[in-house]
Amino acid sequence: MMGTQGGAVNSGPAGSQPPARPRGPFNSIKFFVFCHSLLQLAQLLVSGYMKSSISTIERRYGLTSQKSGILAAFNEVGNTLLIVFVSFFGSRVHRPRYIGGGALLACLASLMMAMPHFLSGQYSYTDRISSSSHNSSGLCQSRTTLSSNQTCQEQESRAQQVVYPLLLLGQLLLGIGAVPIQPFGISYIDDYASKKNSPLYLGILLAVTSIGPAFGFVTGSFMLRYYVDFDKLSKEEIKLDSKDLRWVGAWWLGFLVAACLLFLTALPYLFFPRVMPKENGEEDEESRPEIKHQQTSPEQEVSLLHFLKSFPRIALRTLRSPIYLLVVLAQVNLAALLSGLATFMAKFIERQFSQTVSFSTMLIGGVVIPLAVLGIVLGGALMRRFRLSVYSASKLCTTAILLCIFSALPLIFIGCPTQKVAGIFPRSSDPMSCSSGCHCPPEAFNPVCGADGVEFRSPCHAGCVFNETDSYGKVTNYTNCRCVGDHGFARPGTCGSGCAHLLLPFMVLLGLTSFIASFSQTPSYMMILRTVPNEDKSFAVGVQYMLFRVLAFMPGPVLYGSAIDTTCILWGKKCGKTTSCHYYNLDLFRRRFLGLQVVFVCGALLCFLLSAVVLRRRAGTQELKPQTKSGYELVGDHKTPEVLSTKEKELNGLKT
Repeated sequence: MMGTQGGAVNSGPAGSQPPARPRGPFNSIKFFVFCHSLLQLAQLLVSGYMKSSISTIERRYGLTSQKSGILAAFNEVGNTLLIVFVSFFGSRVHRPRYIGGGALLACLASLMMAMPHFLSGQYSYTDRISSSSHNSSGLCQSRTTLSSNQTCQEQESRAQQVVYPLLLLGQLLLGIGAVPIQPFGISYIDDYASKKNSPLYLGILLAVTSIGPAFGFVTGSFMLRYYVDFDKLSKEEIKLDSKDLRWVGAWWLGFLVAACLLFLTALPYLFFPRVMPKENGEEDEESRPEIKHQQTSPEQEVSLLHFLKSFPRIALRTLRSPIYLLVVLAQVNLAALLSGLATFMAKFIERQFSQTVSFSTMLIGGVVIPLAVLGIVLGGALMRRFRLSVYSASKLCTTAILLCIFSALPLIFIGCPTQKVAGIFPRSSDPMSCSSGCHCPPEAFNPVCGADGVEFRSPCHAGCVFNETDSYGKVTNYTNCRCVGDHGFARPGTCGSGCAHLLLPFMVLLGLTSFIASFSQTPSYMMILRTVPNEDKSFAVGVQYMLFRVLAFMPGPVLYGSAIDTTCILWGKKCGKTTSCHYYNLDLFRRRFLGLQVVFVCGALLCFLLSAVVLRRRAGTQELKPQTKSGYELVGDHKTPEVLSTKEKELNGLKT
């Protein structure tokens, strides 16, 4: 008997001596929320930074938007199945240590994402590859000069060939490392926070979940202002500027910063206990379900065989709830929308409104995402202030998404048609006979804007014979251009779409849409947590995130990227191979890109509306009026969540 009691104390010191625990910061749920917020900030910074740099990586390594979408979505592959298994063991394992281990793996993945820069050679934009040494300026030449195959062979080195697989592997490990972080964190906080503060903590955590990508975008905006090879070239050797369509920023630098932050934020999780007392001393016995499992049969609870036997029953019990399914499907629609917009919105702004990559990225990280965070926090505050029931939460979500549609629809009509590009758009243009004698390399891409407002893909295609340079050797003007009317000169760079003045109203509507849609975030999460049994919370959240990955985060970027590729009107060429797109049909780009957004918003509205209808009907028939196993009333406005007595919980457990 003495040994049994001693074993109980050793296996769960927190459970046998609750008064001694609150003395240290690692026994406070508030401190856990703080540490978990920092970890989420660092982990999601990597994800946000990846999305902010995706168009730059696309340009650097000649990827299509579809390949970029696959790369952006590949971190979901590693955790699609693992997240269900890990979440099932959420209340049966040491959650803080698993979270810390996942963070360290994400740190390693972030370092791996930066490796391609050090393995590959210097960035060579198209003219350096396609033009010979006698025509390095890309001007009109009366004699044919062929490019050297040696340059292409150097570009196709072994290091260059492993870049894309290495990036995919880094994304895969990043996804695996993220598996335990959010599900374990959410369930851990919900278990040990008081019922009054739980929605607020969840709102804070979800807000930080959005701030992380925001920091990633802001970091990307700062890093992309530096040339990709600034560590290999002197300032005088860098001939491009950030406004050039061939510009590639230092995309790799942010991954090194993120790796350091992940390592530091992972350390505190080594000291958090497996269990801690309920906040404010509430329901201390209920807050320790894992101790009950551990005392009964620890080997059985954590065995894979027991999991495989229990999985179908728990999964069926979770998925049979129509409210759970409808809310998760609504979130899936919003997640698919978010994944596509986060990956390609900066590219859309860059092309549609003729902005630099760094500025476009700053707009996403500095305007759109902070407004979404504000909406998430206000949604959580409303849940706490008015103590909304599940039915009231469904009405709030439905109203928010309905308003979101009205603010999202006008975005499709804000934009300008594609600029006139000689020989490319419109297709009825002259076959460029004026430059036929220049022997322009088919791979040449160095956009110039003629004095008559017509853009050319290179000074050679414009028939330019001479150029003017400044004291630093950079070209400032091209003269004697055969294909340019008026004065026959052209300036370096694109003419632009002429839509820069529409950027302000577009960003206002986009920010408003983001703000309104995010109101549904916290209420929808609380609807899920309040409609599943306490013992199934980790599993339910795990299934939720698995569906996010399978139905939203994985196909979303690929779907958006494929839609963008269909609007390309000129593909790049390098060493005889197709690379990234040079020019898009901006009208099609806008309609297809933003049209997908409206489709997903409508899908979310339908699901939230159906959930409200189901809850309303059940309220009328009194089917859900009694308290459920989770201890909450599901219907009735302004009902305070009440906890079932221990005896009632035991009876419910026997029925299950």
